[in-house]
Parts: sequence; structure tokens; C-alpha cells
Amino acid sequence: MSVISIDTDIEAHTLTLVAQFDAEVESVWQLWADPRKLERWWGPPTHPATFVEHSLVEHGRAEYFMTGPDGERFNGYWTINAANPPHSLSFVDGFADDDGAPVDAMPTTTAVLELQAHAGGTQMTLISTARSKDDLVKLIEMGMVEGLRAAAGQMDAVLLAV
Repeated sequence: MSVISIDTDIEAHTLTLVAQFDAEVESVWQLWADPRKLERWWGPPTHPATFVEHSLVEHGRAEYFMTGPDGERFNGYWTINAANPPHSLSFVDGFADDDGAPVDAMPTTTAVLELQAHAGGTQMTLISTARSKDDLVKLIEMGMVEGLRAAAGQMDAVLLAV
């Protein structure tokens, strides 16, 4: 598995994932930039994602839903703050209603992705910052750590399939 660590800092309300891949930076970037590749790993294996909108440019938007084993759909969105392909991406990640509108009662995070050449491959660092300590605790209780570990754990297989 490529996931090296997932650390939480409740006081800073952050969750940090570090992963390493035996692939070039551009190849790892494509796991984010190509919505069909993204669908193959975003979300845990039991809740595959379908992206219905995907624009990784500043002020762009991505909309997706994850489908659970019983067919229940969970909607989400990204609002892109900044994109510097193939090295970095910053976006707000939140829950959405069936029309793609943000659900304000649910926590959001601001995610910062960095991809760097490392030891002949790529190191990926993803830092997700919640609005508050309480929001991070709620996301952790909802299974964010386990879900992110399972989702990122699928990235190697997608890289090998290309």
C-alpha cells in the first residue's frame, strides 16, 4: 500500500495523508485530473464515486456522488481554489444535496494536495483542514480516516492499469 501515514491534529483541525508511488508526478496528477481515473479510487471500495462535473481550474467545480452497497447515494462537491498542474491543487470539499448545492449543516474541509518527485517516484501529501475542531471530530466519527485510507489505497492499482 502506498499510504505512508494519516495523522490528525485536533487542535489545528487537520488531517494529513502522505503516500508514495512508483510513478512520475504527471501520472499521479492524472489520478486527480482525469475524472474516469478519479472515479476508480475516490471513495472507499464499498462506496465508488461517479463524477458528474469535473473542472480542476481556479474557481472550477467538481460534483460527484458515492454509491453505497445498498444503493444509497452520498453527494459531494469541490470548489477549486487553485490549481498548478501537475504539482498542486487546493479545493473546498463538502457535502451536497441531490441538486449539487452545498449542505451548510455538514462540515467542509479545505484540501491542499502537493505532488513532489521523491526517490524515483512521487510523494503525495494531502492536508485537509476543517473549519473547526468540532467539525474535524465529526468527520473523524463519520469515518473520514478509514475512508481516506481505503480510497487512497486503491491508487496504486489505477496507476498500474494505465
